[in-house]
Amino acid sequence: MAITALPPDTDADIARVTEALAMITPRWNVRILLALSGPPLRYSELAAKVSWLQNGQLHPKLKALCDAGLVERTEHTSRHVTYGHTNRGVALLPVLPMIVTWAEEHLEKADRPLPAIEQIEDSLTLLTRRHAAAILWVLKSRQEVSGRALARIVMPSSDWTNIYPPLRQLVADGLVDTKGTGRPYRLSAAGDGLSPVLGTLSAWSAGQPLDQASQHPVWGNPQAKPAQRPWVSSQSRPAPAALPRARTAQSSPAWHNRDLFSHATIARPKAAIPAGGPRR
Repeated sequence: MAITALPPDTDADIARVTEALAMITPRWNVRILLALSGPPLRYSELAAKVSWLQNGQLHPKLKALCDAGLVERTEHTSRHVTYGHTNRGVALLPVLPMIVTWAEEHLEKADRPLPAIEQIEDSLTLLTRRHAAAILWVLKSRQEVSGRALARIVMPSSDWTNIYPPLRQLVADGLVDTKGTGRPYRLSAAGDGLSPVLGTLSAWSAGQPLDQASQHPVWGNPQAKPAQRPWVSSQSRPAPAALPRARTAQSSPAWHNRDLFSHATIARPKAAIPAGGPRR
């Protein structure tokens, strides 16, 4: 069932990315996924790694991650059960450094250096706002859109004025810009900077290799896209040109679990944007 007035392939693409974000955004989910990096763990071993969770909190979180296909429960014997990543869970992990890179460039600076895991959690909170993915998709593909036109595309079965609460939230979050009441909306630099993250999540949620992100019709690299060829998220594509080094899955072997829990200052070729979206 269509959720927008966009073409079916685009509508399905947005729905998949929205679902992928919903899998990992709930509190502690990313931390549990990171704690499971490495060999499978028994429940007690995992509980020791996420000791801030109170009794009874870990089990439902694990069950939800298993139901989402990110974590696998293996029963060796009745008294020996382990938990580890599925192949889908492993494939998702390289997206996390991309989110950190985006957060460090575009989110407002905190009073203290933040661990990368907090950068990820703050960013995911912004991306899972209601209608956020669909609005970002439309603004990226159409450059500038009025509120009324955006409403007809994003929520065609609803009163068009209902577009303004999520739009105002995205403006407050620093992902969308406008010059004032009655003026069209466009992506901010921070919203446009989400291209590697959303393109890679799209590839992952469609079961494609992550480097297919560079050929996404909306979030991909225009130079890497085949001319005049519609992108269908379920079909295979030739291997594209590599994404920029700082944002590709190729860097994932050097991304260690401990890196996400301790902040490290990374030298950047250009200064971070001074005004960015708020944190949660």
